[in-house]
Amino acid sequence: PGQAGPVRAAHADFEREVSPMAGMLYLVPTPIGNLGDISPRCAETLAQADFIAAEDTRVSRKLLNHLGLKKPMVSYYRHNTQAGGQAVLERLLAGESCALVTDAGTPAVSDPGEELVALCARAGVEVVALPGPCALITALAVSGLPTGRFTFEGFLAMNKKNRRAHLAALRDEERTMIFYEAPHKLRATLADLLEQFGPERRLTLCRELTKLHEEVRRTTLGAAAEFYETNPPRGEFVLVLEGAQPCRAVEVPMEQGVALVCALRASGLSLRDAVRQAAQQTGLPKNELYERAIGT
Repeated sequence: PGQAGPVRAAHADFEREVSPMAGMLYLVPTPIGNLGDISPRCAETLAQADFIAAEDTRVSRKLLNHLGLKKPMVSYYRHNTQAGGQAVLERLLAGESCALVTDAGTPAVSDPGEELVALCARAGVEVVALPGPCALITALAVSGLPTGRFTFEGFLAMNKKNRRAHLAALRDEERTMIFYEAPHKLRATLADLLEQFGPERRLTLCRELTKLHEEVRRTTLGAAAEFYETNPPRGEFVLVLEGAQPCRAVEVPMEQGVALVCALRASGLSLRDAVRQAAQQTGLPKNELYERAIGT
């Protein structure tokens, strides 16, 4: 970590000169359960930053004690993003460097740090993201479900109507879906997932990842809902849900395509135009349709 030289922000939406006088905001991922997962680079960044912006200073202090560090901290959490973010920005513009940490995982991912990053980008303060622990990637990797394409949906709404509307919009989603969920909401969420996606949809529930009581349960929505009816959920959950099966196009017989060409010609279209339109409507190959239609 150190003072940033004058550079230009990469994203077109924030294309402006980064102030050579400004400090730097570091996004420092913190362990999601096992303190041993903190990387040497993350520990070094925490040690060298002028101050730390933390979601909960009490939680972050445990990590600093583990690392043998004493650093000035400020609170930055969901309910003070405006005032807290502005206070952090003013110190950055004055030349200080800040390490942003959340209670667990990567800052700005399902986290109010997203707003601080946007604020810094608009003000021309350089932001550096360090790689490290992230619950959604850990859960996806161990889920046994397809990982090539996925969508992260974060925490679902507390409001039942909003939660169901969110899930209804995902009904035809073919990518693997990832959700965060608290134990006291898990049963209601499973009931809503079951209603939208059916009992046979595959689901992996990852509980207390990297912690002493870590559990990975690969099952179906129906079996999961039944299990947690009699087993009280405990700990934080990441839900990894199988995507919908791709819709298969219905194959139209060639005879039906030729009949459509004949009908279109009878309505006044030329053979070429009738074949083109029939091919668009049926998905049949245009050349073969033309050859077959010539003899009719």
